[in-house]
Amino acid sequence: MPWPRVEYNYFMAHAHKLKSYRVLVADAHPIVLEGIKQVLRETPDLVIGGHARTGEEVLSKVRQGGWDVLVLDFRIPGRAGLDLIRQIKRDNPKLPVLILSMHAEDQFAVPLLKGGASGYITKESAPDELVKAIRKVCSGGTYISAQLAEQLTQPPEQFSHHTLSVREHEVLCRIGEGQSVTDIAEALALSVKTVSTYRARVLDKMRLKSTADLIRYALKHRLVE
Repeated sequence: MPWPRVEYNYFMAHAHKLKSYRVLVADAHPIVLEGIKQVLRETPDLVIGGHARTGEEVLSKVRQGGWDVLVLDFRIPGRAGLDLIRQIKRDNPKLPVLILSMHAEDQFAVPLLKGGASGYITKESAPDELVKAIRKVCSGGTYISAQLAEQLTQPPEQFSHHTLSVREHEVLCRIGEGQSVTDIAEALALSVKTVSTYRARVLDKMRLKSTADLIRYALKHRLVE
């Protein structure tokens, strides 16, 4: 179903007064990409200047410069996730990265924000929320939904993965996927000893006792596919 028009009449009437932001969209799904294009076509101050379908394409276009914001599906094929975001911020530290994800905020928003993202919304969000989020991060702010903001005020034990560092969260997710300490060390270019230390920290922070507990937690909170 086509995305609805977003405050179109108001912005057409005031378009000459608005600063225009050039948007790079990174998503592998054509339907999502077309939906975003439609929203931006009806929002005069936001211009889609390009798109990418893999992590490598994202990095290439970020290095070219000229963008005001990157709208990114962090699960994009190829180089992805926190590693991709960290590289983007190394290449262009001032570029705001807005995560647009199919995953609920309580799964990945906090570690991605810690990792350098400027905002996080889900693909189920209304078009006007996407527009609001893009404008917010372009102006130097951080965007999260009211629902996530409320969750962050709740006792830590309800969402204990929110207490983890970026790397600890990454290790938790990989353990949840069934990867061994050796597998994780190889994937992250770390020593087995270092990964074991991260695993121990995760267990301690989350007050869990075993790898099996970590896997159950990751599955329960949908931290793995």
